[in-house]
Amino acid sequence: MSQKSLQEQRQQRLRNLESLEERGFEPYPYRYEPSHAAAALKEEHAGAEAGARFPEEVVTLAGRVMTLRNMGKVSFATLQDATGTIQAYLQKDTLQEGYNAVKKLDLGDWLEVQGPLFVTRTGELTVEVHAFRPLVKSLRPLPDKYHGLTDKEARYRQRYLDLMVNPEVRRAFVLRSRAIAYMRRYLDDLGFLEVETPVLQAVPGGAEARPFVTHHNALDYDFHLRISLELYLKRLIVGGFDAVYEIGRNFRNEGISFKHNPEYTMLELYWAGRDYIDILELVEGMYSGLVQELTGSLRLRYQGRTLDFTPPWPRVDYVGSLQEKAGLDFDPLDEARLRDWVARNQPPAPGEPALAEQPVNHIYDKLYDIYVEPELAGPLFVMDHPEAISPLAKRHRSRAGLVERFEPVAAGMELGNAFSELNDPLDQRRRFELQQALREAGDEEAQMLDEDFLTALEYGMPPTGGLGLGIDRLAMLLADTASIRDVILFPLLRPE
Repeated sequence: MSQKSLQEQRQQRLRNLESLEERGFEPYPYRYEPSHAAAALKEEHAGAEAGARFPEEVVTLAGRVMTLRNMGKVSFATLQDATGTIQAYLQKDTLQEGYNAVKKLDLGDWLEVQGPLFVTRTGELTVEVHAFRPLVKSLRPLPDKYHGLTDKEARYRQRYLDLMVNPEVRRAFVLRSRAIAYMRRYLDDLGFLEVETPVLQAVPGGAEARPFVTHHNALDYDFHLRISLELYLKRLIVGGFDAVYEIGRNFRNEGISFKHNPEYTMLELYWAGRDYIDILELVEGMYSGLVQELTGSLRLRYQGRTLDFTPPWPRVDYVGSLQEKAGLDFDPLDEARLRDWVARNQPPAPGEPALAEQPVNHIYDKLYDIYVEPELAGPLFVMDHPEAISPLAKRHRSRAGLVERFEPVAAGMELGNAFSELNDPLDQRRRFELQQALREAGDEEAQMLDEDFLTALEYGMPPTGGLGLGIDRLAMLLADTASIRDVILFPLLRPE
């Protein structure tokens, strides 16, 4: 629609608003109180026959006018509330002089109607309007005359329009909300305490990621938006809490993809006295129950494939799968042979540094992304990662060079991360120092050395199992959507 046409329509709608005011309608009333919701009424009368009338059942409904057909002395409007749509029937014989105001309604207006119900000859439940009240005048026309807002970027930028004209979009966000509510109930029933930790941090830690930086004027100090919830939650375990969790936003100054948004939501928990196998069983039980409750089945369809959440889930060995999928005839923990193999089999792209010359944690991550993760259907657990890519996890009690760690994976996507948490302050310092050396060598994603956290560990953190789960990717699975932007109400976009 051209800017001129838009302005012309806006002017006409302003004239319609003025005309409604002249007829005695309050232009912007303060409240409304419907007696019913559209979906509930339709469900209640699902078996009603065509032509049925319910003269004693007077209802009040309110919603946005999504279609409007004026046919002389009668008009039909489709009203959309938060639950669905319902038809309203307005006629001159019933409304008398008030019917003239119907001609001043526009698509997108909010309207309150009152009257008895009947079923049309085509079987549609309808409100026979005996009284109505405009609630809000929409000064802008609905996009594409209600045939849908189809441009993806426009949908993300103006999510309010997306939700308005593409009602099916709401399902993803309803599922997301219900999933978070289920997680809270599940953890609360286990005795966990929900807590809140700082978003602004002097030393961002708990993950390998580049942080956002912001300046605090009063303190004249640069702080960081957190990249993880981990290190402050562990401080609470040191302080004596047995089981804590937090659901909150993390921020990572990284690229955007179908499964990455710089601002995203995590659930993190820490459970004293438990190890990573205990946490694995928690994830298996929580996700299986969640999928069952929200979808009615343990089998979930996602992008054309079936994911079976029935426990127990398969367990995949990280090192063994890397060795098998990449076709390595040696132990991947042999760094010298691994670098030599990478130099021969992974030539660098033009303008990029050679992978074989990068830190070994980057080599593992890259090879895993190429050879292993895309082949994993799941849900399953990838187990026992190399120590080099796990600076906060406890060494494996029976396998040298590895740590006690797992990642739940489904449809080729990592859904989270869990450890038997490292609680040896001397070993933790050594690993932080290795990370610090990587930062000084130019790796902006390597973890910073957090002296306050090390001080806390020196007071003693009991054996603890920890977990981080991505809420957005879980919502992608539940809603069967291929992009993380479809489960974040307002994803980050470049300003226009």
